[in-house]
Amino acid sequence: MRRAELAGLKTMAWVPAESAVEELMPRLLPVEPCDLTEGFDPSVPPRTPQEYLRRVQIEAAQCPDVVVAQIDPKKLKRKQSVNISLSGCQPAPEGYSPTLQWQQQQVAQFSTVRQNVNKHRSHWKSQQLDSNVTMPKSEDEEGWKKFCLGEKLCADGAVGPATNESPGIDYVQGRWLYALLACLEKPLLPEAHSLIRQLARRCSEVRLLVDSKDDERVPALNLLICLVSRYFDQRDLADEPS
Repeated sequence: MRRAELAGLKTMAWVPAESAVEELMPRLLPVEPCDLTEGFDPSVPPRTPQEYLRRVQIEAAQCPDVVVAQIDPKKLKRKQSVNISLSGCQPAPEGYSPTLQWQQQQVAQFSTVRQNVNKHRSHWKSQQLDSNVTMPKSEDEEGWKKFCLGEKLCADGAVGPATNESPGIDYVQGRWLYALLACLEKPLLPEAHSLIRQLARRCSEVRLLVDSKDDERVPALNLLICLVSRYFDQRDLADEPS
């Protein structure tokens, strides 16, 4: 900060006319030679504006015109940039991918749902919650899981990682995810953008664990992937139409 101040004031301050280098640097403010007493001591704090400017002139004159940074290449090698691969969704198994017409219909219906939500949003904001409803605090992750999914599902471990026996996202969870997407306002915040992409990728991973294309979970998983990719414009995650 001090060097930048000196460099700037070096241009602003008065310098001898014979300095060819300084002649190439235009003055920002006119600063004439300071008329100081013979007892001026640059080593003590300035007492007047003139003394301050004169001290800056002296310090600026001592700054080199060109400064070369001494960089240790070994330190740079330890701090190289890391490329993170942002993979898309897992491709749908044969026969699992929805048609383009189906996807377009879901997007249109979802848009209508969002319009209805926005229409009633201001109304419900003014309403009081029932006395038996207690909302969790915003940072209470476990409390929100129980509030959205019910204590029984949480106790049964239904929100754990996906396995062949328990593919991870059931009807109750899917219903809440659909409702949350319907309430998600555009433009997306960076965190929301990242989370819905994670959701679509997770749905595609769960879909791989479903044994039959006729399983009722397949359309629900396709729906969430479709909304994230086609309504929220994450086209690289979209399913290829069957």
